[in-house]
Amino acid sequence: MPAKISRLAEFLPYLLSVTSNAVSDCIAEEYRAKFDLKIPEWRVMAVLGDAGALTQRDLVRATLMDKVAVNRACKLLEERGLVRRSPNDRDGRSHHLELTATGARMHSQIMPLALDMEQRIFADLGEEERRQFRSLLLRLRESVARLDGNARRCSNIERAA
Repeated sequence: MPAKISRLAEFLPYLLSVTSNAVSDCIAEEYRAKFDLKIPEWRVMAVLGDAGALTQRDLVRATLMDKVAVNRACKLLEERGLVRRSPNDRDGRSHHLELTATGARMHSQIMPLALDMEQRIFADLGEEERRQFRSLLLRLRESVARLDGNARRCSNIERAA
């Protein structure tokens, strides 16, 4: 007997995606209105603010964004004087990107807004529920990483065959 086909609204990956988009959009509206930043630009700034200088390849891995979106965000941030490029001594084909002093100041102004929004969004969850939710999200990311790694290995095997 075939498995019952579920409605899209009950499909957990879909629910996770639309919820993530809603949360991201809600927070993004705050820094879009005050700092004229779009989601990709803020994600690049947030990662650079946490990690320091990185290559665009590192940013693609850290943000899980498409390399074209990362490239576009980096160019816009550089044009606005929020990010600067410097040579990568290990690889002459790439550059390191890091926040400028202006970018770091903006980052320090946005983070409190983002954290305040996080508190408001998750206000209906208790501290233990938030801890469990964070733990479950990390486990899901690990699971996806394992599946993605297996998918890549399988596709490499198929190509070699």
